[in-house]
Order: sequence, then structure tokens, then C-alpha cells
Amino acid sequence: MLKRWIAMLGLIAVVGLTAWYGMPGKQARMEVGKPALPFVLPDLAGKMQSLAKGEVILLNFWATWCPPCRQEMPSMAALYNRLRDKGFNVVAVSVDRDANSLTGFVREYQLPFQILHDKDSEVSHLYGVFRYPESFIIDRNGIVRHHLVGAVEWMTPKIISEIEALLAEPAQG
Repeated sequence: MLKRWIAMLGLIAVVGLTAWYGMPGKQARMEVGKPALPFVLPDLAGKMQSLAKGEVILLNFWATWCPPCRQEMPSMAALYNRLRDKGFNVVAVSVDRDANSLTGFVREYQLPFQILHDKDSEVSHLYGVFRYPESFIIDRNGIVRHHLVGAVEWMTPKIISEIEALLAEPAQG
């Protein structure tokens, strides 16, 4: 009987250690105040794109299957349309695996901003994103100034004034 218990405890220990060491390492998180991490991803036409320099950027990680992501898209489009002529850009990074669903969604919602496809979630993992939607507001100097988790109503006076304040700051260098 004692041998069975020892064998059972040994088996549990082996399974536990295997599971522990098989887990992915702690994800890095993009921190406010740090430079945005550079990346290159394809747009919907397959052309490789990266973050533009000298603009205030709303970098949004999302998916078509995510109800809160769908909920925030109209206000994100409205914010983009309101501020794009002032040096504001939206880069929406989709983690959808299916490119057809993504293109259909973008066409249906008539999204006016840049859509990039992170089908393997490599860039979202690079940024430490695991909940959708997650957004980062990046200033003209490439520094992350805000990190927001969850759906956002982008047309609130507070958000508009915060982005306008960033747009008023000069780019260094």
C-alpha cells in the first residue's frame, strides 16, 4: 500500500513539474513611458507596414469575434475622422486567423483607418496583450503614453482632449 502512495505521489510530482516547466514564460508588457516596440505586419493588401514616425497613434489590438471590439469600432472611426488631419492615426491590429472574416468585417464596417493582420498573434504577444480589445496611445516621439484595456468610447471629451494635448506636443529630433 505504501509503495502505491509513493508511486502516486511521484507521478503527481512528475506531471506537476512537466506542466510547470511547459507553461509559457511571463509575458512582457508594454509599459507606459517606454518606447513603443517596433514591428512589421501585413495590411489587408499584403503589403508590410510598420508604425509611422511623428504621429500620435492609437494602436488597437482586436478581433472580429470579440463583441467589445466590435462595440468600440464606430467611435474609433469617428475619432480618426475627427483628428486625422492633425497628425493622428489609428493602427488596428487584428489577431483573427481567417483573413476572409477580417476583410469582410472591415468592408461591412467601412473602417477608414489602417488595419494590420497579426494572424499568429506574435505582435500582440510582443506587447503583452492577451485580452481584447487593448489599446496603446503613442505620442509623436514613439513613447507609449496610455494603455487601455477593454472597449473604449473614443469620442468622450476626456479622451479627445488627451489626444489633442498629445497632438499639440512637438516631436523631438
